[in-house]
Formats: sequence, structure tokens, C-alpha cells
Amino acid sequence: MSLFEHRPTLRWTAPVVAAVLLATGGSLVGAITASARDGLPHRSASQLLVDVQSARLDGLSGTVVQNSNLGLPSLPGVGGSGSSDLTSLVAGSHTLRLWYAGPNRIRLALLGSLGESDLVRSGPDLWSWSSADKSATHRTVEPSTTDAPGTVGSGSPVTPQQAADTALKAISPSTRVSTDGTAVVAGRSAYELVLQPRDTGTLVDSVRIAIDGRTHVPTRVQVFAKNVFKPAFEVGFTSFDPTTPAASVFRFNPPPGTKVTESGSAQGTPSGKNPASPSLAAGARPRVVGTGWTSVVVARVPAGATSGSGSMQGVLQALPTVSGSWGSGHLLKGTLFSALLTDDGRVVVGAVAPEALYSALGR
Repeated sequence: MSLFEHRPTLRWTAPVVAAVLLATGGSLVGAITASARDGLPHRSASQLLVDVQSARLDGLSGTVVQNSNLGLPSLPGVGGSGSSDLTSLVAGSHTLRLWYAGPNRIRLALLGSLGESDLVRSGPDLWSWSSADKSATHRTVEPSTTDAPGTVGSGSPVTPQQAADTALKAISPSTRVSTDGTAVVAGRSAYELVLQPRDTGTLVDSVRIAIDGRTHVPTRVQVFAKNVFKPAFEVGFTSFDPTTPAASVFRFNPPPGTKVTESGSAQGTPSGKNPASPSLAAGARPRVVGTGWTSVVVARVPAGATSGSGSMQGVLQALPTVSGSWGSGHLLKGTLFSALLTDDGRVVVGAVAPEALYSALGR
């Protein structure tokens, strides 16, 4: 189970998720077979899907590079290459280090040009740490048995396996699944699985997933927008070691001078909720309009969520104002998605053009 199933809270300011999140259903797999270049045996698309879902590793470590070129306007406090703030992953180029030794021992480090942010899961202890402001937060969490590498609490698909898990859930009769030979990722031979929406209404052209030929772990995910040659979103390993890291990697001791905040226990928190985030009001769960790749998520943001934050106000003021029979609001448009926050507190997100958002509000 991916992070998005554990924490389905709509985060319209982190639209990377919208690229591959919005289509769910059964599977329709093409019978095209991958070529056997680089010494890899033939595997059909359906065989590769089984390989990915059944892949099991006791541990892995490596360096991950994420590139986001989503066509976003320049927004205050949002995105940026070289930043060590986890919220910066929405745009620019970033380098991360990942260590994984099971669902209860995970470490993810975002390496910035002038600092580092870490998320460390060791048994019941979950630490977040930022070198920029010399702060750390500790809380106790319940044991996990299902989290994939990279889902320690990141909030967006920052590792290839996490992004691939989300993309594979998009397979439905609206998706053509095929293979496209092999590639070399992190110096290792890999198959390439291609997901292509059949629905022409989506902004997504294709999703390409590189699957390691030996471990069957996804090692790179690329999302392409229509009429754009380069990936709009890409996350992949540049080094990959499928062995279990040393236990010492997961021991976190706050450096001297660090301000430590204890945020309590996550036990007793309803599934899917983040105790550190505001909750949606009762009866205000997100609804999905449409199906497949052109699905649009409509939700209502918590009261005061956009009015109390200076940074949020700056973001809204930088976005163009749009209006229609549905009301008025601020539009964020990228190459892979559109997002709209209405003045009456509704948020609408989809891998579609803005006109589809307006239509969903009209329904």
C-alpha cells in the first residue's frame, strides 16, 4: 500500500501527485513483448506487472534524482532546485538518498546545496530533521507491514518505487500497457513498461517505468505531457544497491544544538489521517467526477486553511483569477495537471485542461 492510500488528504499545492494518481480500476494489459537486449530474457507487459507486484527485497539503498518540469509559474515559497526543504520537491531538480530495511526501518535524505532534510523511521520512532533551522520532530507511530521504500512520510512520490506504485494503480480499460525494450538505469539493465492513456482528454501522454532486470524493483519513472519531448516529471536511481543497509543507518541522534519537538503518538489516529495536518470537516470528503485519466477530484478545504498563512496568500495572489457560472477562484495550470481553488473554499485537481475542472464544478 502506498503513501497515498495511507494519507489521501488532498494537497493541491503538491501537484506532482496529480500526474498519475487519478485513474483506478481493473487491468487491460497488452501482449507486446520486451526485447532481449542486454542479456535480459523476454518478458511480456503482463509478466512485468506480476514481477513488480511480487518483488521482495530485504533491503536496498541508493541515490535518487528527481526532476520536475511541470510548466508551473514562479510561485513564492514553492519549489526550487537545490533546496533541502521537502516542500521544494514540487519543482526543479533534487537529489535524495534512500536506505530501506523493511517497512519499519527507512531513511530518506533530501540533499540541498546548503543543507539537508531527513525522514527516519526506526521501529516505533519517526524523526524529521532539518539542518537549515536546526530542528527535529519526533513522534511514535504504529508498526507497519505494507509501506514501500520511500513512503516514510514524504508526501509526494520521491522514489521510483513509490511513483511506480501510484502509476500501476492507474491501469484500467482507459490505459494501454506495453513494453518498449530495455534501458540502463544506475548501471543496471532494466525493462521499460509503458502506460498510455486511451482517453484523449488527459494532459498525460505516457508514463514509462523502468523495472530492474534482476530484482524487478522499479528504478525509474518518467511522466510525459502531451506535445513535450522531455519528461515533465522524472524520478530514478543513479546508484542502486539491493543489499540491506547496516542497522546504524536508522539510528537518529539529534546533532548538538538541535531544537527537538515531541509531537506525541500516532496511535489511535484514524487510518489515512495525518495528526499534524488539519482535517476536512465531517461530510466533506473529496469526491471524484469522471473516470480514468480524466477523473477530477473535488474537495472542500478546511475553514481558514488559506487565510491564515502568509505564504499561502502569496501563492494565491501570484495565480491568475478565473470565473464562470461555478463562481470565481485562482487557477494553477501546468503541463500535466490543472488545479483550481475557488473563492468559496473548493479545490479541484485533475490531469486535464482547466475547462474540465470548470465542468466538474458545474456538476
